[in-house]
Amino acid sequence: MGNRDVAQAWAYHDATKHSLSRIRSDPHFLDWDIMPRPFKIYTQLEPIPLERDSIPSSRAALDVLADDFSAQSSSGSTAIDLRTLGHLLYFCAGVVRKRTYQIGEAYFRAAACTGNLHHIDLYVTCADLADLPAGVYHFSPHDFALRRLREGDHRAVLVEATAAEEHVAAAPVVIAFGSTYWRNAWKYRARAYRHAFWDSGTVLANLLAVASARGLPAEIVLGFVDEQVNGLLGLDVEHEAALGLVALGRGAPPPRPLPAPPPPLTHETLPPSAREVAYPAIPAAHRAGFLENGDEVRAWRSPLPSSTTPPADDAIALPPTPEDAGRDPIETVILRRGSTRHFSQEPIELAALAAILRSATRGVPADFLAPHAQRASLYLIVNAVEGLEPGTYFFDRERDALVLLRAGLFRREAGYLGLGQQIPADAAVDIFWLTDLHEMLPALGNRGYRAAQLEAAIGGGKTYLAAYALGLGASGLTFFDDDVTDFFSPHARDKSVMFLMAVGVPQRPRRARERR
Repeated sequence: MGNRDVAQAWAYHDATKHSLSRIRSDPHFLDWDIMPRPFKIYTQLEPIPLERDSIPSSRAALDVLADDFSAQSSSGSTAIDLRTLGHLLYFCAGVVRKRTYQIGEAYFRAAACTGNLHHIDLYVTCADLADLPAGVYHFSPHDFALRRLREGDHRAVLVEATAAEEHVAAAPVVIAFGSTYWRNAWKYRARAYRHAFWDSGTVLANLLAVASARGLPAEIVLGFVDEQVNGLLGLDVEHEAALGLVALGRGAPPPRPLPAPPPPLTHETLPPSAREVAYPAIPAAHRAGFLENGDEVRAWRSPLPSSTTPPADDAIALPPTPEDAGRDPIETVILRRGSTRHFSQEPIELAALAAILRSATRGVPADFLAPHAQRASLYLIVNAVEGLEPGTYFFDRERDALVLLRAGLFRREAGYLGLGQQIPADAAVDIFWLTDLHEMLPALGNRGYRAAQLEAAIGGGKTYLAAYALGLGASGLTFFDDDVTDFFSPHARDKSVMFLMAVGVPQRPRRARERR
């Protein structure tokens, strides 16, 4: 049955759920002697330096995040040069700061990542650009450079692999994103496959925002023949794999067909660590969603409409976003963003929450979604929002309104659902993305699990950016899966939680509080 045998996706999903009993019965201790290095490093390829173009765009962050991607249908040509490419790569996956600890240096990237264990790698396949020859390149964040894996225009491989997907066929640049599993599984074990899409989602949220700010069309493509894309990039599918593609720009001349499939790559890389622990469930879950040929890709690519929820009579309309809110450029916000570890329990404004919800739900330009569609549903625990009663809510995107499910202060419950952490208990609001996999998997097969995780994570990444644009803090968290569904039921019955973001007012350091 291959991709259509969705029992495989369900088996992985159920086996990697967090529950209190599982955590207590199966504790995990980190082996610091085999902690993976945070970069994929090619040992024999010369770097092609990129320029750190940190000049911000002219559009405000919240305006960019609120884009509905209608301009994506434009057929005009979009020029991309090495400077533009460097700008995009820096603000979605570049190293923006580093700190030294007893165990060594920690590198912080432009996008958030589970455990700060950056396992997502980016690969660029391009036509001849003004100042970069056509080729296949790996982006190396550690020295902010490209390394050429293949010479020549290999976009034809991606056009064939995607069954001539229109955005890929017209793009001068296609960025592939993939995961080296062990770099995250060292801490998170088999659940790292979920993180592959969570951490890709935050990278893509940044990429989409910066591309939009530059007027550069972008489209996410998950429908492709896996063997062809992995082969082009030289990936060992037992340890790493291509997760998806992003087509950048329009108007490129179609690539010439290649006379033969590209030969295997033999470039040497440093091993991720001295020893690696295998988690076979990860490559097995990924292989379960493989598409084998162009016919399967074409059959798979059926963009889904938004999920439907019966309207409620007592919905609370959200206020408009203030015109002066979130006016910093998106690049400034990305450099400011962190992951808040302590919230103050102070309230946030309802207009700020409204702006965040709109930013997170304007749709994702992807081949598995109809224009402006959204499959994930947003459920909230509101602890401290001015003008809003504490309780649990459902966000009705179509009416731009909140529906009260249950009134009450649920800080203790929020802390428990967020894996027993204090962060969600102290946050002003906790936002959960839940998806009905009973609908998503029959429609898209095992590959629908990739899509469900990725869509929610992009929303989480946008939430990060919107919160920091408004001067607030945010943190992505993990959760007790079935307990979240039960907590929001009966409204959330049969849905599975994909992502969790805590948002609120960061707690100031003690010295700053004392100065007040």
